[in-house]
Amino acid sequence: MSTPEVPTPYVTATTVSDFQANISAVRERIAAAARSVDRDPAEVSLLPVSKTVSEERIRTAVAAGLTRLGENKVQEAERKATNLADLGVEWVVIGHLQRNKAKDVARFATEFQALDSLRLAETLDRRLQLEGRGLDVLVQVNTSAEPQKYGLAPEEVADFLNKLTPYQSLRVKGLMTLAEFTSDTERVRECFITLRTLRDQLRDNVPAGIELSELSMGMSGDYELAIQEGATIVRVGQAIFGPRSTPDSFYWPDSPSSS
Repeated sequence: MSTPEVPTPYVTATTVSDFQANISAVRERIAAAARSVDRDPAEVSLLPVSKTVSEERIRTAVAAGLTRLGENKVQEAERKATNLADLGVEWVVIGHLQRNKAKDVARFATEFQALDSLRLAETLDRRLQLEGRGLDVLVQVNTSAEPQKYGLAPEEVADFLNKLTPYQSLRVKGLMTLAEFTSDTERVRECFITLRTLRDQLRDNVPAGIELSELSMGMSGDYELAIQEGATIVRVGQAIFGPRSTPDSFYWPDSPSSS
């Protein structure tokens, strides 16, 4: 298995042609990573992440061909979904969700990738029923075993999936993880292997109505490793939109106890 090349510095996109160039470069790297392990590049979907990006630049990105965008913070995502409703974009919430924000996600999101508690599942399901709609969800798994990270421990996932069956408005499609933030690529790879292995162990014994077809893992700095280890969704922000001035810690809270 080959090791991906070091990514080039992120380029800020401001025009349609800028975005098209960045998107094309990311898709080429996705395809190369997939082919390096004899995977079909069509098995991997790109989720552009537009957190911190202005609505004006998002309009330009959509003009360049983007139709589905990921956001971490619900308030930011809901504002953009409202103000950019004319674009027909699908909004995916990929960050930790407090229960008091579940009603907002139930109104506008097409997918939620960070389900990690039964209390949240119950609240989301109730709100979705009031809205008369369903929601695709992924279960977040803490594959790095870092105490500051959200997500279930791998050994908790099987029982959690079994307990999700009463919540009929939630369409469980797979698993999501955040790898450890480190320059040690083998440690990052271990996180992705853990998620894929867990999915493979569980997929034939999940309750009816629950799917484990999707593995959302990998971001701008590590999505090629994630693809090599089985990712079906990669969440890429800076490689498409350009570098962010806001640190990741603003979007990934320091401790689950802060929820």
